[in-house]
Amino acid sequence: MCMIWLLALAFGIGGSLIVTLGFSRAFDRETESALRATRMVLNTLKIVDQVSPGTEHVKLAEVLGQMSGQSSAGWSALKLSSEGETLFEDNSCNISLDVQHQTSEGQGLVSVVRDGQGRRHMRISAALSATYETLYLDICYDISGIYEDSQAQVHIYRQVFAVIAVAGGLLCWAIAYWVTQPISALSAAAKRFASGDLSYRARVVNKDEIGKLTEDFNTMAEKLEDNIKTIQDAADRQKTFMGNFAHEMKNPMTSIIGYAELIRSQTLTEGEQMDAANYIFSEGKRLESLSFKLLDLLVLEKKEIQLVPARPAQIVGGMVEHLKRVYEEKGIVLQCRCEDGECLLEPDLVKSLLVNILDNARKAMDKGGNIYIMSEMTDEGCRIRVLDTGRGIPEEEIGHITEAFYRVDKSRSRAQGGVGLGLSLCNEIVRLHKGTMSFASRVGNGTCVTVELKGGRV
Repeated sequence: MCMIWLLALAFGIGGSLIVTLGFSRAFDRETESALRATRMVLNTLKIVDQVSPGTEHVKLAEVLGQMSGQSSAGWSALKLSSEGETLFEDNSCNISLDVQHQTSEGQGLVSVVRDGQGRRHMRISAALSATYETLYLDICYDISGIYEDSQAQVHIYRQVFAVIAVAGGLLCWAIAYWVTQPISALSAAAKRFASGDLSYRARVVNKDEIGKLTEDFNTMAEKLEDNIKTIQDAADRQKTFMGNFAHEMKNPMTSIIGYAELIRSQTLTEGEQMDAANYIFSEGKRLESLSFKLLDLLVLEKKEIQLVPARPAQIVGGMVEHLKRVYEEKGIVLQCRCEDGECLLEPDLVKSLLVNILDNARKAMDKGGNIYIMSEMTDEGCRIRVLDTGRGIPEEEIGHITEAFYRVDKSRSRAQGGVGLGLSLCNEIVRLHKGTMSFASRVGNGTCVTVELKGGRV
């Protein structure tokens, strides 16, 4: 509406100025033409009076009558004075004294009058200095044409103004709709997003400022959706963690309470008492291991470690020598190949990392096998690979094996004393070294664990 009002105001002012200016120029041209004709009549009468001094007024009236018949004047008169005797009058139209416009032009007085039919005439009154007295000449010229042209222009202007106002209004509405449609779409997208449809995105229509705003909204929505999914995943993991923790606590506690009640309430043989005590002891050790693992995990999540210069080859070699005999008793052969070099590590945590990875490799072998450990230096630290010839891990399980309490084979791991926290600890240790841990495995062919520690080189 504001644009329509502005358009109407601008067009109205401009059109009025054009029509007024056109009429003013046409009126000035008619005035100049009438003044020239009147001066010519005055000059002619002066010449007649000079050629025949003292000529009767009749002679001047005759000459004026002849000139009036040949000119475009609609009315002319010659008087002895402005209000005195009329010497000559040629009144071909009934002219009243309804003066519409009056101005003084040199020696003549110009005014606009109407005749009986309402037509407008330009009346010019001028004085003629004859030989013995002053005469007064009045001449009227029909100027209705310029008024009719002006009225026609006004009529055409009003029609054009109406057409332009309607067309301008429709154009303004179309432009406003085109401009605000993306905003409406963006508003609808915001409402859908706020209602919970996090996957909904606004369609980018143009590349203008609104299109850029829409792209920014979609980017914000994607980031917000990712953050919400991350929070939901964290909540799900926490819920799963609590459920797994309760389950891990339930089984040994049930066994301990059951065997303790059996010892308390019944008379058992010495052998039965020993079996019950052993079971209680094993389940207690399992709870102790679980509590220590959880404590280590909680401590590592909040710990800031101090990295010191260390030799990965020495740490790996020492760990292999320490565990070789224990693993050989289970039919497992440990082998290592290490590249010499020095980088920044936390040696105790790296040893714990190796123990947990090797322990998982051991549990993946039912009838013995081989474990290969390789370490090599990198530009940012070192890389350690552990390959085993165990059962392998299904591909769909690899993404979950670092989650707390997660086991690939839950029954076998529990029977082997595992609590599903080893790889979670390894993941935290790798994080503290600003590194990465990845898994490659084929079911039946073994697993390769690759750890890159990026604490820096010395």
